[in-house]
Order: sequence, then structure tokens, then C-alpha cells
Amino acid sequence: MAQPLMPHATASWMVDNTSLSFEQIADFCGLHILEIQAIADDMAATKLTGRDPVRTHEVTQDEIDKGQADPNYRLQMIKGPEQVRRTKGPRYTPVSKRQDKPDGIAWIIRNHPEITDGQIGLLIGTTRTTIAAIRDRSHWNIANITPKDPVTLGLTTQRELDAAVAKAAKAAGIEPNQTDTRLEGDREALLVSLRAEREQQARDAEAAARGEVTDVRALFEDPFRR
Repeated sequence: MAQPLMPHATASWMVDNTSLSFEQIADFCGLHILEIQAIADDMAATKLTGRDPVRTHEVTQDEIDKGQADPNYRLQMIKGPEQVRRTKGPRYTPVSKRQDKPDGIAWIIRNHPEITDGQIGLLIGTTRTTIAAIRDRSHWNIANITPKDPVTLGLTTQRELDAAVAKAAKAAGIEPNQTDTRLEGDREALLVSLRAEREQQARDAEAAARGEVTDVRALFEDPFRR
């Protein structure tokens, strides 16, 4: 079901300006009834500025009047907000992963020098200036940059990376390898590390079950420090 563009602000306006029930407002705005209760009790994290859905052509006054006359009536939206889709521009990267971008860029530069800066920018969602700084090692944090597979870091997908490699290889006149072993090093090390950690945790759990571990804190130690 379509929802208002700003559901919380719309709900705030409805609470203040109509006699609609909390259930009706929650249903129209796509919110939980407890959220409507919090808005009504001024318990929301911040005081919301109401947004009139009639003026924004999301519902008619007649619909609101029907809802106020019948508590069981469910308001119908005129038209949901247009969904904005990104078709151009750099890829969006969550804030938590942005610090990993230089490592991913360095990995591509090292392992796939045939990929152009423009393609790297599209894959990682970065600028040519940043890529150039990493290429010529003038980046401000170059001492702490370690090449890491951008797929493993979650900066791109394997399919997108393979497509970029194939496109760059074709443009450069390079015959694609049947098996590219350059991808294996970083991932194999990661898999080995995770496998060893799981095995150590399983051994610790078995030892605890047998009563061989007297210090419970030992179960939470890093197995690679033993």
C-alpha cells in the first residue's frame, strides 16, 4: 500500500488536526500504533512539524471526513509519492564502509591495472582524485592502506567486478584468463582465519562440556593469542 512521503510528519498533522483514530492514522501512514501514541503524547525523540497531506495532494478532505465519521473506515491515498531512482552518478556507499574504500582501490590497482580510473570510480563509488593519489602514493593515509578485495569488503559485487575486468581486458586487447588466481590470496586467508576460529570455539565448547575449562573467560579469548 502507498504511504505518505513523510509518514511521521503526516501522522503528527493528523493527530493535531483531525479526530481520526490512532488505528486509522497508523494504517494510512504505515506506522505502528505505538508510534502514533508517542507522537500524540509528545514522546517522540524530536517535536515533529506536521505535514498536511491534503495540501500535498496525498488524500482528500472528503476521505478524512469519511474517516472521522466512521472509525472503521480506512483512508485511501490519492497517489503515492514518486520513487526517485538513481540512474547516474557514483555508487552510494554506507558510512561504515567508506573507510574501506582506499583498501579496495589499492587492491584493484595492484591486481587489475587494466581497469581505468573511471571504471574504478563506478565500482567503488569514489573520485578520480582519490584514485590518482593512491596510484602515485600521495594519499594522506597511504601508510595505512592495505590492498583488500573490494568484494570481500562489501564495496561491490563479484559480478560487477568480473564485468569491469572483462570490459577493461577487451579494451586493452588482453586475453581473459580462464582462471584468475589473483583473487584467491585475500579470500583464502580470510577463509582460513574464520575456519580456524570456528574450530577453536568448537574445541573450547567441548572442553567446557567435559568440565576441562575452569575459567569461563577462556571461551572468549582470541584463539590466535594462545
